[in-house]
Amino acid sequence: MREYKIFHGKTLGILSGGGDTPAINSSIENIRNRAQLLGYKVFGVRHGWKGLLGDGDVVDLTNQPYDGIYGGTALRSSRTNPFPSKKNPENRVPQILKNLERYKIDVLVSIGGDDTNGAAKKLYETEGIPVIGFPKTIDNDLRTRTIHEYGNLKIDSVLCPGYPSALKGVMELTHRIKTTAESHSRIMILEVMGRDAGWLVGGAAYGQADMILIPEYPMDKSRKDFFLEQVKENFLRSSKKSLIIAVSEGVKWYNDETGKTDVVYASTEVDEYGHPRLGGISGVIASEISNKLGIEARAQNVGYFARSGECRLYDRKLTATLADKVVDLLLREDYGKMPVIKKMVSYPELEEFNTGCIDMGNVGNQPLPEIYYDIDEMRFTDAYFDFMHHILGDRTFFDFKYDFPVVIPDIK
Repeated sequence: MREYKIFHGKTLGILSGGGDTPAINSSIENIRNRAQLLGYKVFGVRHGWKGLLGDGDVVDLTNQPYDGIYGGTALRSSRTNPFPSKKNPENRVPQILKNLERYKIDVLVSIGGDDTNGAAKKLYETEGIPVIGFPKTIDNDLRTRTIHEYGNLKIDSVLCPGYPSALKGVMELTHRIKTTAESHSRIMILEVMGRDAGWLVGGAAYGQADMILIPEYPMDKSRKDFFLEQVKENFLRSSKKSLIIAVSEGVKWYNDETGKTDVVYASTEVDEYGHPRLGGISGVIASEISNKLGIEARAQNVGYFARSGECRLYDRKLTATLADKVVDLLLREDYGKMPVIKKMVSYPELEEFNTGCIDMGNVGNQPLPEIYYDIDEMRFTDAYFDFMHHILGDRTFFDFKYDFPVVIPDIK
């Protein structure tokens, strides 16, 4: 009989970097629980890579209560890059190595997107640090090699923790805001996060948005003119004289004054990975609709709402399933890898046998496949609705279905 668990005396560290999502605490909880069963002491590194700089900022998660339903990350986050960048030319890798040794961290699990996990992979390759990546992004644009079977097609798709909860939030907000648009006979422009890809704004389509714009297709002059024509036509055809138009924050828009097609910046300042802050495209579009079409339009930035709040049920099981795969990677000491879902499945099928793993250096960013979007109608296709149905299930929405006879006064 074994006296100690297999990894008794070893320490596993967990950190989360980049933007928060509703599923990070759930990821931390599930990874921590499984690592403890293997015998690891589990430490949490606070503020991402920043927590391994200077004297370090590390907490003990072993045998501590942890609420994985609560959204965000109790370990907090930052966009710290250990490697030199334009914003910070200092190489901080020696500080990382020093603190890993000081805190006696044997294995590191990094929860993040392309930037955070890319840095972890580079540390593994250049310094030999044992790392395992864990996917995290509401943008859902990491290349997870998840296959979506639609009819006879096998679509190279993506499924990342955080996205399912955010997708549902966008769906709910879109449907709620319909009542305001209808009450005032307005066009509402919803701005949804999504720097490079249109995965998340699909939640608005599931919430009954009428038109969608995504970053994959820049709105140059000809497309912008066509878009405005379609908006006018759809508005006049609508029975309630209202429209919901959802737009990803990263959509490139033609500027009449400059003659250029580019994203709208909330700030030109960049983070340590070189990303500027986007925001304001919804206001630009609403203004042009009002001025050029004479139709009242309002902008509504969904903003941080999409990535805030509790971890939804699908995400809870998704993080647990991927944490099961982490156990496999730990047992085989197969570092530099990231667990993924191999095929798009509904909630009951989220089990370890449907997982796989990919090299952390190959996660990259994956745009929305062409089959998911109708560029002429500016709407998502049935293929993407099928993809979202695995996560969100059937749509059941209330609507005001009544119409009233018009009263014509007697003329004598």
